[in-house]
Amino acid sequence: MLHANRRGFVMGLMATASITAVKAQTPTPAATRSLPPLPAGEPQAIATDRAYWAAVRSLYTVTPKTVNLENGYWGIMADPVRSEYQAKTDMVNRENSYYARSQFDGDAGEARKLLAAAVGAAPGEIAFTRGATEALQLLIGGYNKLSPGDSVLFSDLDYDSMQYAMNWLKDRRGVNVVKFNIPEPATRDAVLQAYREALANNPKTKLLLLTHVSHRTGLVMPVAEIAAMARARGVDVVLDAAHSWGQIDFKVADLGVDFVGFNLHKWIGAPVGLGFMYIAKGRLADIDRAMADEDWPADDIRSRVHSGTSNFAALLTLPRALALHAEIGPKAKELRLRYLRDYWVSRARELKGVDILTPDQPGMAAGITSFRLAGRTTPDDYKALVAQLRDSYGVLTVRRTGVARGPCIRVSPALYTAEADLDRLVSALKALGTA
Repeated sequence: MLHANRRGFVMGLMATASITAVKAQTPTPAATRSLPPLPAGEPQAIATDRAYWAAVRSLYTVTPKTVNLENGYWGIMADPVRSEYQAKTDMVNRENSYYARSQFDGDAGEARKLLAAAVGAAPGEIAFTRGATEALQLLIGGYNKLSPGDSVLFSDLDYDSMQYAMNWLKDRRGVNVVKFNIPEPATRDAVLQAYREALANNPKTKLLLLTHVSHRTGLVMPVAEIAAMARARGVDVVLDAAHSWGQIDFKVADLGVDFVGFNLHKWIGAPVGLGFMYIAKGRLADIDRAMADEDWPADDIRSRVHSGTSNFAALLTLPRALALHAEIGPKAKELRLRYLRDYWVSRARELKGVDILTPDQPGMAAGITSFRLAGRTTPDDYKALVAQLRDSYGVLTVRRTGVARGPCIRVSPALYTAEADLDRLVSALKALGTA
């Protein structure tokens, strides 16, 4: 059952959610809210339990200006997390260097332990960053097992900044950079075949960039299978998990990847500016120290990132965000977000001229999905469509370019999204399709 072993973990997180020795201001009522018991039963019953998800929605204060279906940018903090962040900001500002010089390292270490336990890693395998982008840039740029003439691979669905970093390896390491396209329609077999062919056609490949959940279309890659395929050919994988952890329930060991960049301000709901890198035990030497960092020993993963002064309050708020993540339930979050995705997609598929890019095949989609409209083919078409959805229908989405088959519109609901919000999207698509 989903809630069988949850209470002990949540209580441990809650007990350390305020980890500083300096007492913060009295919590606001929002910070003391608690949820009803996690519903039991079949996945569909859990995903649609009205009372439970209404209680979850009550933890979020959202703008009435629009229906926000652009939650893939970053996830707003729930009210209890936001209250914690405000309290920690006040405390850090008040205590200033006294706190930063005497207590912050210890508190950051405790937050690191909680994060490691939540993702299923050892504390020594993770290091905080300012987001997944920074983590992945450091992993790609620091990967030192490349020689001139080797090849590196990435696909059209990988994140722009990571593509830039892979391209940079041509100058930095003297390698050949190869880009390939994910087929549409993107079935599981077709995706696996695309990676199989890319690896076979480029036998000198040493490094593969892989994205768990595409920010462009929402496609969920079969990571473990692709990683095993790469490993059999002596290819290392750097995994972009910016959109997956918190949207999908998994532990890092499930992925079979030694180098991963994570985000904490998207689907975990921590303050903006938090992420972390993961380097599996025994693989640290394959990533260079960041700018020859000497603040930490060479055998400490924290020497692989040097961001300067941290956002103290953001990091101190992480335990509260992790506690809420555990209280709602990682599996319940996955089921709810997939249900919301299926709710609007099943209706949109019935509309003429709407092309849904992410398949319904189990395991190939989570909460995010993109679509195209017939007759809309250019980036400017989709820029105009985003504006029309926002200004005429009150629905916020985002244009995504870079997909080989053309631009699209991304829809990413959140835990506070209601079915009525998605009904508005479907009504807008129906009107636009017949306009």
